[in-house]
Formats: sequence, structure tokens, C-alpha cells
Amino acid sequence: MNPVFLEIGSLQIRYYGLMYAMGILAAYFLIKRDLSWAKAQVDADEMFNLIIYTFLGAILGARAYYVLFNLDYYFGEKVPWYEFVAVWHGGLAIHGGLVTGPLTLFLVCHFRKYPFGRISDLFAPTLLLAQALGRVGNFMNGDAHGIPTDLAWGVVFPYGPAAHEFPGIPLHPVMFYEAILDVLGFALLYSIRKKHFRPGFISALYVVIYGVIRFVASFFRADDLYFMGLRAPHVVSILGIIGALAVILVLRLFEQEKAPAPKKEQQFLPKRQWKM
Repeated sequence: MNPVFLEIGSLQIRYYGLMYAMGILAAYFLIKRDLSWAKAQVDADEMFNLIIYTFLGAILGARAYYVLFNLDYYFGEKVPWYEFVAVWHGGLAIHGGLVTGPLTLFLVCHFRKYPFGRISDLFAPTLLLAQALGRVGNFMNGDAHGIPTDLAWGVVFPYGPAAHEFPGIPLHPVMFYEAILDVLGFALLYSIRKKHFRPGFISALYVVIYGVIRFVASFFRADDLYFMGLRAPHVVSILGIIGALAVILVLRLFEQEKAPAPKKEQQFLPKRQWKM
């Protein structure tokens, strides 16, 4: 187990960054396949740009969220200034990214007159797949780690925050628990994406599904942020689930739009044969 995938001289390619790159590419190719029917009003090149904008917005929010909950550490005397942006050391809180990522996408779609609901519905299933890949990066990095366990599949981490907090102690590989649930959630959303639900339904259902996933996974996490004595992911997940369900019900997003009628092929009657 090593956080570095490849090292050439002073150049390091880490699993953390590699998994993010794979997640972006997987999202792009899956979304690109759906552009022909999704009424997204953008081509493949512009869709890739939207993915990058959304990803950068999500990273910014995820980092800001984590730093805000750990101000005492980051303003400590022995912490160098660059630790504020050193995401390769860990320290991304996904709930922050789930606010600023969609917000970035909404703003770009608003100013460019793109249909935000339809585009976000394309993003939502692939986001779960990208998150599953990201959890593999967390595992190799030794962060987003679990609590101690006596189970046979407990993992002793030699690197990262897990090794620092629990040296030599087997921990729940909670990254893989969440990754498996993320893949199952992706499979569900991807399987219903063509059911002609109203724009925004798939995105709202993503919030519900991931809220449940993270709520469950947090019981096994050792590094959760806390808010007023409560696990912050539990609080945010519950609020997200309630809010998303309210949006689905109030806006009736669960209703299916009428599928466009297939074009009828023009039929030509055979010419009448005249007998002489």
C-alpha cells in the first residue's frame, strides 16, 4: 500500500490524483454517449468544459468546508501556509463540494443559456461512479479512514492520517464500504436515466441516495467533522435527504414526460397496374 502510483525522479503521480482523473474521464465518456437523446443542447467539447468547471468548483468547496471545520489546526504556529491548499495530503469534505460543484454548474448554465436540469441529470449518475473511484484514492492515501475493528478484513495502514491516528491498529476499510454503495447507487441511477422523468429528478434522487450512503458510512468513519457534538455528515445528509425529497414531491419531478413519438416512415403505395 503506497500513496504514490508512479515516481520518475522528483515527479510523483499519486493514486489520489489518478483516481480523480479517471473519474473525470469516466464521467465524460458516459455522458458523451447520452448526448444524442438527452436534449442537453451542448456538444461533447462543451460538455467536457462543464465537467472541468464543475470539478474545480467542487474541489474548492470541499477544501473550504474542511478547512472551516479545522481552523485551529490550519492557523496553528507550526502549520505552513501552503497546507491550506495541499489537497494531496487529504482534507476534502465532499458535502462542501456537493454545494459548490452544482452551484458552479448552475451559474455556467445560466449565463450560457443551457438547460441546467437536463445537464445535471446527466452528471448525477456518473458522479457516484467518480466518487467510488475517489474512495480508492482515499484508501491508498490512508485518509477518510475507519474506526478500529477486530474483523478479519480490518486493515493496518502504513501511511497517512490513519497510520498517524491508529498506528498498527486494524481499521474498517470504510472507503471500500462506501465505494461499493456508490457503485450500486450509480447502477440504479444509470438504469433509470432514460425513463423520461422531469428534468432534475435524477439529480434530486442522487442527493437522497448519497445522503443515505454517507449517513451509513459515517458510523464507521473515524475522521468525521463534528457540529455541535453531532457528526456533520449525519446532519448534512439528513437535511439533504429531506430537502431533495421535498423538491421531488413539490415539483412533481417523479412524473414522466411523454416520450417523443417515433417518426413514421413514409409509405408509398404501389403504382396501379393498367391492363391494355
